Amino acid sequence: MTQILLVRHAENDYVQSGRLAGWTPGVHLNDRGKWQAEALGRRLAAAKLQRVYSSPLERAIETAHSIMTHHPDLELHIEEGIGEVRYGQWTGQSLKKLARTRLWQVVQHYPSRARFPDGESIREMQVRSVGAMEQIVDRHPDGAVVVISHADVIKVVVAHYAGMPIDVFQRLTIAPASISIIGFHQIGVSIIRLNDVCHCEIPDANIPGK
Repeated sequence: MTQILLVRHAENDYVQSGRLAGWTPGVHLNDRGKWQAEALGRRLAAAKLQRVYSSPLERAIETAHSIMTHHPDLELHIEEGIGEVRYGQWTGQSLKKLARTRLWQVVQHYPSRARFPDGESIREMQVRSVGAMEQIVDRHPDGAVVVISHADVIKVVVAHYAGMPIDVFQRLTIAPASISIIGFHQIGVSIIRLNDVCHCEIPDANIPGK
């Protein structure tokens, strides 16, 4: 069996300020995000991992490095197919502003029909991200692999393997630095864990940014 550990990158200032980072270059983990990534690294320190795959974006790569600190013999592989949604003109904009648009309602309630202006559709994003996952599983027919990606990408991947229609994928929650696990067996797939953030659950006074 192959176990894919789907990890959302840790927090950055775009998350804190309620803006859509998308493929904006130079978006790095903030202090809280660095703490989350370090906690994630400690959580996976004893795991027997074959490889770490990351989205090309800095915030995902920085999260990957926190894991690889505990696995110095592992190779980091940058995987374009698990990169963030191509939001086009929405990139960098305020979520409050976007929530007032008609397209926002489509994205939330009828995403199979949603296409971002000068960007990709949610269907296209699901096809390329699931395709990337299938390639990763083919490369690793047994063992555990970490895949570091983004919230909406992870949600549509989980929805696909759970047999959920894409129009209800927004019902899933994927928090920063969370772990979701999918098991790939010879005759099927199982959702083993979803949105696990117990490594980040300590008193607020000890969390940077609180």
